[in-house]
Amino acid sequence: MVTKLLGALALSSWLVVAAPAGAAEVLHIQLEHLQIPINLRHLERWSHGDPHLSLEADLANGGSDQAIWLGLLKPASRRELKVLLRAPLLRDRSFGRQLLDSWAGGQLLGELGELLTTEAGQSTTGQLRASLRQLLLEKRAVSLIDLLVALPEPHLNLRLDGLLELAAQWRRQLRQQRHALRELAAMGLPQRRVTPFQGADGPPGHHQHLTLVVPHRRHPLPVEIWAPGRPGRADRPWLLLLPGLGGNADQLGWLASALAQQGWSTVVLQHPGSDAAALKASLEGQRPPPGAEVLAERLEDVKALLAAQRAGGLPVQGDGVVLLGHSLGGVTALLAAGLKPEPGLDRRCERAVDRQLLTNLSLLLQCQLPAAALPPALPRPKGLRGVVMFNSFGSLLWPDRGLRGLPVPALLVGGSLDLVTPPRQEQLGLFLPVVDPRSRLVLVEGGSHFSPLRLSPGDGALFRLGSDLVGVDPEAVQGLLLGLTSDFLASLDLAAPPRPSQRLFHRGVTAYELDPTTAAHWRSR
Repeated sequence: MVTKLLGALALSSWLVVAAPAGAAEVLHIQLEHLQIPINLRHLERWSHGDPHLSLEADLANGGSDQAIWLGLLKPASRRELKVLLRAPLLRDRSFGRQLLDSWAGGQLLGELGELLTTEAGQSTTGQLRASLRQLLLEKRAVSLIDLLVALPEPHLNLRLDGLLELAAQWRRQLRQQRHALRELAAMGLPQRRVTPFQGADGPPGHHQHLTLVVPHRRHPLPVEIWAPGRPGRADRPWLLLLPGLGGNADQLGWLASALAQQGWSTVVLQHPGSDAAALKASLEGQRPPPGAEVLAERLEDVKALLAAQRAGGLPVQGDGVVLLGHSLGGVTALLAAGLKPEPGLDRRCERAVDRQLLTNLSLLLQCQLPAAALPPALPRPKGLRGVVMFNSFGSLLWPDRGLRGLPVPALLVGGSLDLVTPPRQEQLGLFLPVVDPRSRLVLVEGGSHFSPLRLSPGDGALFRLGSDLVGVDPEAVQGLLLGLTSDFLASLDLAAPPRPSQRLFHRGVTAYELDPTTAAHWRSR
């Protein structure tokens, strides 16, 4: 919702809305001492394609201030503005009320209320909430232009200088990560080219979809199993992959298939209620967006699956287990591995939310956990051999001890373009206290939060969002991630010598793989 609001209104450094009580009518765009009035009613009709208010007709008749201002936008930007103005912020009344009452919804409205202020500079969070509630009683779907027109305050200032500052914070975040990469490059690490992965070291394995009946769910749990195409070594663990929030099993299927072809028995677990179908339903306004409240149920899913494997209820064998997770799946893996969150999360969240809520989006989830009743860590699984975390987080959950309490090796992977779980804040601090010398921290240059995911053609819209969100060629990054994961799994053999820190290359992608000592040296620089 906030993305739609901010994207549609980012037209200048200041906007002032002047309106009679009860309904906003005029939008004044203020640049220094110049004000350009835009009639919100006209803007509403223009956004819906009223031919009498077309930009071309208005300019042909001499051009109003509104037409001149909109004429400064490129045609594609004007089309995008129309879409954003008309786009439903909320479609479902029940969902809308739940969102307004939720912790995350309150945080987002609070951020927006600080940008959209009264004439005296006070927050409009209360007016926003009241206006949205009223609109939900009157309409099945509420758009951005509906909300702008309905705001009751006579004069409203939209502080787009605040938006510019938020954008500046994002730029600073990326600059800091680029500076960190330059420091890594200056450390002179040994270089190695990752061998391109040609498909498999062995024949394709057997892939099957199963469902697992579990006591805590009404419907069976979807499970995908990738069996090795050839007999694996008896001393190898089996692998359990856990998708992130809004993720599907098939998005990690490329990794499961490739590891199975290398001889690893691999299982991918899907979590109904917080998978892609749940995310799609929330975007369409049919249900509240899944958040941190799903973590307890996800842990129960993992607990039930591990128990089923031990009891012979899954056709998967191995000497122990390695947990692998993307984003929230990585947090799930740590809690399933028995790592207990440190006390004082509420206090840390009060400081963090004021400081960097929208430049580190994982804080929204971490700080929702107290209200969602932070689930306790599970007893450590018998035979746990390692944990792999792709673009995961936990700076507020484990701020001091990090992964010190994890008795097995860990692989943490982050991307330099990740603004959802920034690696300097969310992975480095977790990694530094590790105790096992086989643990590795990897930073992928040009990698994003979405780099580990391989989307089906129907999900391909994600790859049109630009490199800042998707990062460099995802399949090239995935080839490198596969090599890193394979090397890490091989290192779990206690007889294997520890690998040195190194700078890796694959199809134009660079990554830095750091052992604990080198990571601490990098932090000191």
